[in-house]
Amino acid sequence: MDANTPANYKIVIVEDNVALADVYKIRLELIGYTVFNGYDGEEGLTVIEREKPDLVLLDMMLPKLAGDEVLKRLRSTDWGKNIRVYILSNLNEQDAPAGLRQYNIEGYTVKMNMHDDDLDKLVDKILTPVGQHESIDLDSGQPEQL
Repeated sequence: MDANTPANYKIVIVEDNVALADVYKIRLELIGYTVFNGYDGEEGLTVIEREKPDLVLLDMMLPKLAGDEVLKRLRSTDWGKNIRVYILSNLNEQDAPAGLRQYNIEGYTVKMNMHDDDLDKLVDKILTPVGQHESIDLDSGQPEQL
C-alpha cells in the first residue's frame, strides 16, 4: 500500500452538531480516511491528544471549550504545535475571535457555503503530498488530475 493513501491519514472532527459531524465522518471514511469525532471542545482536545491526527477540522462555536481556545491549547503543546487545523464554522471569519491566523491554520470556511463534495476536495488538497498531481477517481478507478 502506498504511504500516501487516505487510509494512512487520521482526521479529528471537532463539531458539536452530532448529525453534521457524523455526516463529515462517514463522507471522509468512504474515501478512505480514518476519522474520529469530538462533540465539544474538551472532548475534541482529548481525542486530538490521543490520536495525534494529520488534520483537525475545528468548529469555533463549541460547548465546554470554544474552538479558538482548543486551538490555543493545541498550539501550546509539543504534540499539537504542528498538527494541521482547518476551521469550519458558521461564523464568518471577520466575526470569529481575532488572531486565528497567527495559530498557523490551514484555512477557514463557513460551513453553510460548502456544497456536496467540497469537504472531500478540501481534505484531499490539504493532505495530498507536495508533488503528487493525481488521485484516483473512486467512481471510475482511474487517475484524475488534482
